[in-house]
Amino acid sequence: MRDPLAEPSDLIRSVSRALRVLESVGRAPRGLTVKQIARRCELTVATTYHLVRTLAYEGYVIRREDGTYIVGLEVADRYRELVAAFRSPAVGESLRRAALETGWSHFLGRFVGGQVAITAVAEGSRSPYLEDLVPGFDEGAHATALGKALLATLTADQRHRYLREYGMRPFTSATLTTPEAFEADLTAGERRGMQLELGQFRQGVACAAVLVCPDKDMERRTVLACSLPASEMMTSARVVRTKLLTAARAIAEGLAADT
Repeated sequence: MRDPLAEPSDLIRSVSRALRVLESVGRAPRGLTVKQIARRCELTVATTYHLVRTLAYEGYVIRREDGTYIVGLEVADRYRELVAAFRSPAVGESLRRAALETGWSHFLGRFVGGQVAITAVAEGSRSPYLEDLVPGFDEGAHATALGKALLATLTADQRHRYLREYGMRPFTSATLTTPEAFEADLTAGERRGMQLELGQFRQGVACAAVLVCPDKDMERRTVLACSLPASEMMTSARVVRTKLLTAARAIAEGLAADT
């Protein structure tokens, strides 16, 4: 996750290039050759070759028989460590209880390295399955209620910098793709007491979110969201808000106990 504000003066170029290589390989499930990686990362073939060999030695990429490289198992290990770092027994139990009682999938999110990220998930039996929304997911903040609830805690200038850095990709035809529309949507969310999206991330799916912990430190701010069929949200928004706020209070108590 890159700092959206500035590039550090002491940036270690070789590390930065290695991460770019890993990102490129991760986006290509069928694998990439060294020449393809070099082209995508705008590096020389010789430099790319040395970086790929190092990543392969450390287990972050794997060379297949056809000469292409795919992501290695060490990446999965780092992912499991990330999930474990986010885990809290008390909070996890509150999240699972909320999902069980409502049938809606519930998500916790916060800023991680300055970027909106999902930190915990409890699947609900009546919610559409969203395979992308797993711990560590850090895209589409403008298209999810969870992202909106976190971005709403920033100043307008901070939000604009965030949206410029990470973009406003149109996930569906309903996705908000301009800062002006996004600001108006956040204002409406503040009035209703929860942030909301209807089909902006996935057609037919709705999501609502409320703030759990309004901390001065942005990295400690936490939001709770839930997803459900869009048709159900349109008839049950007040019920959703009540249940979210109840679950948010229980989670806030769990977070306070952990600290």
